[in-house]
This record gives sequence, C-alpha cells and structure tokens, in this order.
Amino acid sequence: MRRISTGIAELDLVLQGGLMPGSLAVLAGAPGSGKTILAQQVCFANAHPDAKAIYYTTLSEPHSKLVDHLEGFSFFDPGAIGKSVEFRHLASLGTGENVTMADVSTEVVRHAFEQRPSIIVIDSSKALHEAEGPGFRKSIYELASRVAHTDALLMLVGEYELEDIKTAPEFAVADAILYMANDGSGKADHRWLRVSKLRGSDYLGGRHTFRIGQSGISVYPRPESTLAPPHGESEGRISTGFPGLDEMMKGGVPTGSVTIVAGPSGAGKTVIGLQFLTEGLARGETCLYVSFQESERQLLDKARHFGWGLADAAASGALTVTHVQPVELGLDVVAAEIRRAAVATGAKRVVIDSIAELEHSADRDRFSDYLWALVGSLRHGGATTILTSETSAFFGPAFELAHGLSYVADNVVLLRYTELESEIHRALVVVKMRESDHVKSLVEFEITPQGAKVLGKFAGVSGVLSGNPTPTEQRFKEFFGK
Repeated sequence: MRRISTGIAELDLVLQGGLMPGSLAVLAGAPGSGKTILAQQVCFANAHPDAKAIYYTTLSEPHSKLVDHLEGFSFFDPGAIGKSVEFRHLASLGTGENVTMADVSTEVVRHAFEQRPSIIVIDSSKALHEAEGPGFRKSIYELASRVAHTDALLMLVGEYELEDIKTAPEFAVADAILYMANDGSGKADHRWLRVSKLRGSDYLGGRHTFRIGQSGISVYPRPESTLAPPHGESEGRISTGFPGLDEMMKGGVPTGSVTIVAGPSGAGKTVIGLQFLTEGLARGETCLYVSFQESERQLLDKARHFGWGLADAAASGALTVTHVQPVELGLDVVAAEIRRAAVATGAKRVVIDSIAELEHSADRDRFSDYLWALVGSLRHGGATTILTSETSAFFGPAFELAHGLSYVADNVVLLRYTELESEIHRALVVVKMRESDHVKSLVEFEITPQGAKVLGKFAGVSGVLSGNPTPTEQRFKEFFGK
C-alpha cells in the first residue's frame, strides 16, 4: 500500500510507513505544541513542481511572517516558495472574517483538481469549526470526500484539547489523528505525540517523545512499541576478562545475554564493565560504553590507571564512549541515542553504567518494560550487554534490584562489602544465570592494579553476604544452643 512519507523517518516508523494518499489527517494539540512546524515539514518533504503542497491559513497573519519562522530550519527551501509550496489566505475568500465552509470547499476542491497537489493543509481548522457551528461535520466530510478523488493528503491543523478528540466531528471523519503536546515536568518540558487513529493500518501506540531543533521535528519512538524479535539460543560464551568470574560462570557469559552487575558505590562495577570491554577489544570486537555519571575523559583516565589502552581504542573507533544525561534528554531520547550508537559502531559488547539513572527518570510501572525493550534491541543487533545497578546498602542483609529487573537480566552478579577481622573486604556471588549452571560460592575479590580478580572462597565463616560474617563453629553452637 502506497504511503506519503512525513519526511521524518522515525515518525514514518510510528505510522508504519507514513500517511495514506487521499486521506484526511488531523494534527491536534495546544498552541505551541509544534503542529505548524510538523505540517510544514511534511509539505516541504513531499512538494515538487508537478505535485505542489498548498498551505491554507485561516488568519490574516502575513505569510512573510510564516516564512521568517521557517528560515531557521534545514528542511526549509526558500526556492520552493511559489513553485512547489504555495501559501494561501482563506480569509480573503469572504468579507472580513466571515468565511463559510462552502467558500473553503469551493476554493480547496478547485485547486485540488486543477493543480493535483500532493498535500493540502488547512491551518487552523478549529477556527473554521467555530465559525461553521453544527453543520461542520457534514461540510468537512464532503470536503474530504471530494479531495480524496485527487489522491491529495488533506491535513487539518487545529488547537484542540484531548477531550475534543472524543466529541469534535472532524475527528470522527478523520482517517488519521496525531495529537501533539508539550508538558511541563519539573524544570524541563517534555514534548510528545501520539497516534490516536490510523484508519486501515496498524501503528506504534503510546506516547512518543519528539524534539524541535534545527532540522525541525525529530521523533523518538518509545522502545516498548518497537519490540525486537525473540532472542534465539546463545552461540557459545565470551570471556568477561575478569579472572575467576569466567570459571564461576562455567566459561563466561553467554553471547547475546544481558548481565546485571549490582552493588553499592565503589564496589567495582565500573571497573568490571571496563574490564569486560578491554577483553572484547583484545579480541577485535567493537565496543560501546554508555555512562550516565562519568565523562569519557574520566573513564579513559580510570582505564589508563589499570594499564588498559582504551584511549587508543576510542581514537581508532573500536570503542565508543557515550555520556548522556537522562533527566535532561528523556528516556526515549536516551534509548534512541544508545541504539543509534550501537548500530553505527556494530558494537558486540555494550556496557550501560548505570541503570539507576534511567530508573529515576522513569515511571515505576514503565521502567522494566522500557529496559526490556532497550536491551532487546541491543541483543537483536548482536551485542552482549552488561548493566550496572547501584544498590543502596553498603552493609547488612538488604539486596534489592530495581523494580521488575528479575526478568530483564539473564545473569545477575552481586557485589557486597563485608567486614572481616576489622577490615573491609569485597564479596561477589553469581546470583542467577538463566538456563545455565554456575558456581554458587560466595567469593572474595579485590581491585588490583590489573583490574578485578577473584581471590577465592570465604572459608570458616558464614553471613558474609549480610556484611557481618561470623565463624562457622560459633554459628553451629548458637543453632544448637550449646
């Protein structure tokens, strides 16, 4: 089925290819939500001299002012004005502001059949609705039906609220409805759009983040709406580069798997992540490190202290370090940045450090599904992924992963601090490996000048995981009351 591209690849993905020729689409939203920019971007993406875009305005604002507002966008082509993109005033059809739908229909239909445009936009249709009153539904239906015979896409742009979609007649007639919003959240604004209706076609549901920049509208589909194909069986194992951990995991982590390394601040999560990528680089694999805390310079300096030449790998393109701020960018933008970097580099190993920042930016009910979709897309691209997760307790029995992560991770490695003979020691245990055996022993590890290294099993004590180990013999006597 032929579609008309919006000129925005990610929005076309949401629309499953674009909008239908001969259909009626409504762009709805409050003032300032980005409707006019999107409508004009669609026009310039599709217009050419043999199939123009005609942009009708219902207000008497000079078109020169509209053009001035477009000049900052890269999609705008000043040479197209008058040749492939025409701006027309509907207000000039009547006396004063008294423009009827009959006048509008006559004008629009005549140009639709005479010029055979690809796109016809009426901005704002809400003004026409208010002027026409109860007869607007019939009028808009007749207009859309007649324009459809020319295969032109008729697009109505209006200042509507969400409640209007349920009651306003133009939405009942419409073949496609896109609602756009700009919500304030704390100190930042969050722009999103949603497809409320797309007649005769499936689409990606939910709220999709978008931003307005120099290129115009950029859309970031929510990861949950673009699920990757199911993960197949692993094709072997790869080394973590962490001496001792590979043995505990019976040969390393399965290829394509997702491993969570969880522990308190300073326990060694970042070092293990860097070590994992260093091993991959030594094997000729491209790698991606996504950091929400430390900058690229800080990470490369940290690696240099361990003798790992990650700076050279970054310079050659074998390693990509991406430093993002999820609170400022928004979750959907972060996911898009990560997927874009993974695809561009062909990354075989990915570290995301840490998912705590993502969790803080997400609704509790959404986070696990979001993360599942994100790592699923990385897995589909052939990457084996480590996620670090910061736990709150330095000592004591508390151990709780971020909400809903039990089904996201294939493997879980827990790091803890523990006190032993008045000294702080680091403890590690492989809590989970999906469909694979592993060593269940609690072991001590340390951060050496060469990186993390397993020293051996804790012997003669119990309660190490709680952070308060006691000699095994003493625990035995307490249990039997002797």
